[in-house]
Amino acid sequence: MALEVPADLEAKMDEVITHYPVSKRSAVLPLLHLIQHHFRYISAEAIDWVAAKLDLEPIKVREVVTFYPGFRQTAPGQHHIRVCRTLSCAMAGGHELMDSLCEAAKIDRSSVDHHHPIAVSEDGKFSIEYAECLACCGFGPVCMVEDDFYEQVTPAKVPDLLKKYD
Repeated sequence: MALEVPADLEAKMDEVITHYPVSKRSAVLPLLHLIQHHFRYISAEAIDWVAAKLDLEPIKVREVVTFYPGFRQTAPGQHHIRVCRTLSCAMAGGHELMDSLCEAAKIDRSSVDHHHPIAVSEDGKFSIEYAECLACCGFGPVCMVEDDFYEQVTPAKVPDLLKKYD
């Protein structure tokens, strides 16, 4: 199945490619970011599409997608949550925050592994994953819902936080 890229998105990509006149391969990262921003994840079809757009073998694009943990390879829920798991957030209660978010959003993380880090609620409303660092080490634990950043999130604050996304 071929990926259908809207004309306005392809025009943005064409403009980005012009920033890399020596090697179009250098445009892989920005194109993947645009794909993920539009489609919310990077499918196998998207990898093939980007490879064709840049005249690359698909494996060269797949290597980038699988290397960077910020690229999602499976569809997230309607609202995607990332919880910081670095040392300072872990010590401030990051693992407890993950547990509280999963309980409140009814997300089962039992099938999550390194290759499939995202868990999605049964209703598809929320998805969750750990993030390596959300760059707010002094105010942990921290999480993001979509692009919204939250500091010092205690388990008691979780119900009110999730209500914002009803």
